[in-house]
Amino acid sequence: MPARILMRALAALALLTAVLSMDPRPAHAQEVTLSVAISMKEVVEELGRRFMAARPGVTLRYNLGSSGELQKQIEAGAPIDLFISAAPRQMDELEKKGLVLAATRRVFARNVLTVVKPADSRIDLTKPSDLLDPRVTKIVIGSPKTVPVGQYAEESLRALGLWERLQAKLVFAENVRQALDYVARGEVDAGFVYTTDAATRAKQVKEAFRPAEDTYRPILYPVAVVAGAKHPAVAQAYVDLLLSRDGQAVLARFGFLPPPAGVR
Repeated sequence: MPARILMRALAALALLTAVLSMDPRPAHAQEVTLSVAISMKEVVEELGRRFMAARPGVTLRYNLGSSGELQKQIEAGAPIDLFISAAPRQMDELEKKGLVLAATRRVFARNVLTVVKPADSRIDLTKPSDLLDPRVTKIVIGSPKTVPVGQYAEESLRALGLWERLQAKLVFAENVRQALDYVARGEVDAGFVYTTDAATRAKQVKEAFRPAEDTYRPILYPVAVVAGAKHPAVAQAYVDLLLSRDGQAVLARFGFLPPPAGVR
């Protein structure tokens, strides 16, 4: 074989070997898992797109559900980097067990409880006592055992003296979006959700009334990096985004309120 042809063949072989050995992933690819209260779904996904666009090689994975179920997963050792809860209670319990990094914990948003009914409902509901109306046969709330919106709903109904009187009508959902779905499909007559959730189904549900905010604890959203996170620095950067001006603007656009001054 002529030397020139041999050299070309060897060069081609070297190039092919180099191409085949190339890893298509960025050199510092990082997959970060966020366990997120489902009521925060749209916000974290929108902010996540911005976050990833600014950080080539970073991929965010979302694990959505009720805060109580997400808490149980972290306690069971699930590989989570960041936890966003719809109530302080679940975060408090994880912090006591040393399962989140206390120094990273921040409250970044607030919400409001509302009662919704199907958009085509003819039942006039304007105040809590209207739930006693015989025409109201099913009321959905999140399961108070694991779902913050259910815990807030129970607090409010107890404060109003209605909890025991409405027991026979209550239907329990696994999370706030399931509760919203029940109302949207007309499977129940009313349901307790957050105002931000009601806004996502404006054509299928309508607000009936909002329980007085002094009948339940403030609905606060804490976030924290999980102890043992594989990518704590990236997770902390996402916390910073939530607290930033841009993050707060996105939260406001989806109907969330800023956290009370001085609350962490």
